[in-house]
Amino acid sequence: MSSKETKPKKEADKSLGGAPKNLMIPFLLLSLRGWNLHGYKLIQQLMNFGFTSIDQGNVYRTLRQLEKDELVKSEWDTSSDGPARRIYSITEAGEQYLTIWAKSLEQYQSMLNSFFDLYANMFFPFNSSKKAEKEKEEEKQSKEDSQV
Repeated sequence: MSSKETKPKKEADKSLGGAPKNLMIPFLLLSLRGWNLHGYKLIQQLMNFGFTSIDQGNVYRTLRQLEKDELVKSEWDTSSDGPARRIYSITEAGEQYLTIWAKSLEQYQSMLNSFFDLYANMFFPFNSSKKAEKEKEEEKQSKEDSQV
């Protein structure tokens, strides 16, 4: 395996060891999975994901860094009227890096779910007990439905 192939793994270990350092990265990579997009469209995708304040310069700096790291590649699109635009696409290394991010985010999601369950139980115990009762009733109903 070449050093270029191990690069995404090393960077993933470095950036995913603690809390997510740049949450924009997995969303950019996910946006490029299956589509080739220009920067403006990627910014729109980030807003669709819920990013409220987006520094466009930071998005383009991040894309250039992802390209240096060989996680994305770009080509100039001169096919339309107006100025040429860079069209970005994900690389195989980028796909692998996205998978690493997805696994890490799944762990964070589990931790956050535990946090909010505990929080709800501490501050809203009545709602939590009603929720538990409802879940038990739904589980019972599901078992009865599967036996029919």
